[in-house]
Amino acid sequence: MTHPRRRLVIVVRADPVICGHSGEARNLAEVALTRGFDDVRLLTWPIPALQAAGLPLKPLDRLLPYSAGITVERPEAVGDYRVPDGRHQAGLTGRLVELLAEPIPTTCLSMYLVPHTSVVMDAVTAARAAGFAPNVHTVAKAVGSDVTNVIRSCLREGRLGAATVLFTTFLANDEVVAVSEYTREEIIACAEQVDAHRGTRFAEQCRRRVTVSYPPIDSAAFVDVDPAQVDAALAQRGLERDGYILFLSRVTRAKGIYDLLIAFGQMRCRSRVKLVVAGTGPALQHVQAMAKEDDRVVFLTDVDDHEKPLLMRGCAAYALPTKPEPDFVETFGIALAEKMLAGGGPIITTMTGGTLEAVGDTAVFVEPGDIAGLAAAVDRVVLDMSAAERQDLEVRARARAMPFDRAAVFDGLFPQEAPVVGVR
Repeated sequence: MTHPRRRLVIVVRADPVICGHSGEARNLAEVALTRGFDDVRLLTWPIPALQAAGLPLKPLDRLLPYSAGITVERPEAVGDYRVPDGRHQAGLTGRLVELLAEPIPTTCLSMYLVPHTSVVMDAVTAARAAGFAPNVHTVAKAVGSDVTNVIRSCLREGRLGAATVLFTTFLANDEVVAVSEYTREEIIACAEQVDAHRGTRFAEQCRRRVTVSYPPIDSAAFVDVDPAQVDAALAQRGLERDGYILFLSRVTRAKGIYDLLIAFGQMRCRSRVKLVVAGTGPALQHVQAMAKEDDRVVFLTDVDDHEKPLLMRGCAAYALPTKPEPDFVETFGIALAEKMLAGGGPIITTMTGGTLEAVGDTAVFVEPGDIAGLAAAVDRVVLDMSAAERQDLEVRARARAMPFDRAAVFDGLFPQEAPVVGVR
């Protein structure tokens, strides 16, 4: 039996979870096959566990396939009902130990600190203690919710012990990465708070070690869109080009969906365009109930990865009025970058968190929570903006987003890996 020469393991919430970071994992995995890794694995959760968690999921029958050479593993839980929690995490950790026991140079990337970085560090510790001497290099990437949801909640609630565990586990990796400069600064600010209370030195280590790696996007999937496919997809949904404002994201308060729905009721352009809400999330049922009497609001809860760029290309405007909430702040905005690549109508968003790192000066900005301002901005884009201005925004947005292409991001994240075959 011939062993692989090099292995990449990504521990992450992968498909079918609707989240930009599951797309990150897919894109890094695909590029890894062209960079000398001949065994690429996504280590993730059983689908029933994802469903039980209440996470927004893509249609299971329309998931995009992975390339040959990429294996998605979903280890079963360890133990029975007498183990109330951690059963699936034990399954992930145990499977990773099995992989590390094999004499294959391995890079382990964990995305989402909780619990995936713990899975990696526990597995590495166990493999070394068992005498396997794994040839392993670990990389931990902190995404937005790691900071805005997990670390910040620990600090708000005074749970400094939990925050200490998070930082020690994060910093135990060979490399530590943040998804944006905003996220990096938030990590350092949180570390300073823990240091002030506990006399630790996390902030100094974070300043020195944490680098930034933006989300990798398959640019070809958004740039190389067939216009005929756009028209066909819109016709199937009963839509027309430039005939709708698009909100495509998780349907949550922090994404500004309530503000957008209320603003749409005030817009002059609502007689010309519909509002299409594409996605699922915890606020979906409430938002649907709010819009029950408005036949100009369309909900699409089954959009897959193939249809997403088609809807983006065909819209009159894309609105993501994201706003800071205690449990979430937009730390980059992957959907914004995807929309920039797809083209179509202008982007209307806010300068919340790290969104400016994504869009630069290629979007129309409103203040978070400013419903009247949001309505006015959409009206201006749809009714008053000239074709030349719209085209200028589209061209500049695509140019700005191209550095987020998955090949470029992979080579920045793993600079020691020499390209073997170029990919877009």
